[in-house]
Amino acid sequence: MSRVVSILLLGAIAAVGLFPQLLPPAPFAPLPCCSPTASFQTTFAMAGSDVVTIATHATEDDKRHIGRLEIELETLRRRLQIPGFSAAVVKDRQLLWARGFGCAHIATGTPATPTTPYHLASLTKPFGATVLLQLVEEGLVNLSDPIEDYGITLESSGTIRVQHLLSHTSRGVPGSRYRYDGDRFGLIDRVMSAATGRSFRALAIERILDPLDLIDTVPTPTGDAWATYQTGSGDPRFQAAWDRLATPYWLVRGYGNVVGSYPVYFGSAAGLVSTVVDYAKFDIAIDTHELLSADTQELAWTPFRSTRGRELPYGYGWFVQKRHGLRYIWHYGYWDCTSTLIVKVPERDLTFLLFANSDRLSSPFHMGIDANVRRSPAARAFLDIFVE
Repeated sequence: MSRVVSILLLGAIAAVGLFPQLLPPAPFAPLPCCSPTASFQTTFAMAGSDVVTIATHATEDDKRHIGRLEIELETLRRRLQIPGFSAAVVKDRQLLWARGFGCAHIATGTPATPTTPYHLASLTKPFGATVLLQLVEEGLVNLSDPIEDYGITLESSGTIRVQHLLSHTSRGVPGSRYRYDGDRFGLIDRVMSAATGRSFRALAIERILDPLDLIDTVPTPTGDAWATYQTGSGDPRFQAAWDRLATPYWLVRGYGNVVGSYPVYFGSAAGLVSTVVDYAKFDIAIDTHELLSADTQELAWTPFRSTRGRELPYGYGWFVQKRHGLRYIWHYGYWDCTSTLIVKVPERDLTFLLFANSDRLSSPFHMGIDANVRRSPAARAFLDIFVE
């Protein structure tokens, strides 16, 4: 399509109201949190700021690493034209640092902070896998069970088992190869429901959100509940976090960032809303074995082996990558107007989190093609500064 045709088509879309917020708001005055020319201050020049949290036990080395990471992340945010994101580092099973960059909402100049909620997209999968593996520990589900035992029917040349849904190996000959498939992963909702009589939403709240006091983690409301949350009359347990949800943005060529919308979906494959601070609590609970035994967690972080004995790039709910004698346990999220990332280095007791209100953390980098986390410049920055 020629540039002229593209411009005309974009104008036509705006004219008929299919993209009513395409034009920048007028008057438009970028505030400091999202101005492309605003000066950037590192954490240590912003004592007492709401956009920064740093642990009192941070060492001088930690502070140097944090300062370097902040500069790399802010440079990346501006280059990718991401309105806002929030980041965190967990070290030795404690929150070391968390910070917001840019804007959670451009029109009001509301800054992103460590407690800004974002749509997680596929960073929901580690929650889903954790609940399913709890049921395995309790003897309610067996990973080798055929999915037909739970009322799930898929066309296949072999027997699809629960473990194949969890490891993205249900396509083709089950277990023979990795092919990322969020829809099929989401079928573990039906496994959990058949085994317990409870929805994944109920199980996630009872088994993770409430025990860990994740006050800013919200299952995306669906159906009629969506409208009640939009009017401020949703479940009081979740409404306050929902009201602070970062505004979603699309980057449109020639127009910049325009307001978009998040998907209205919730399940084990996607749909949780959370903050980097809450997700850090979940991460710490994983590492301290509050949710799963050490053996079961290690199983989740073990690359699935194909029917020919080859290590595949995914375990149960996590990508697993090896480099320089270390394991990178990671996942990314990518959906409409959202992108998220978690990178864990268990041998160093380090975790990095980054959540954005645009798809630009993930969309240009295609991390799922070869399951390589270093395709992400944000992941590379963290790993180069803190690990390698």
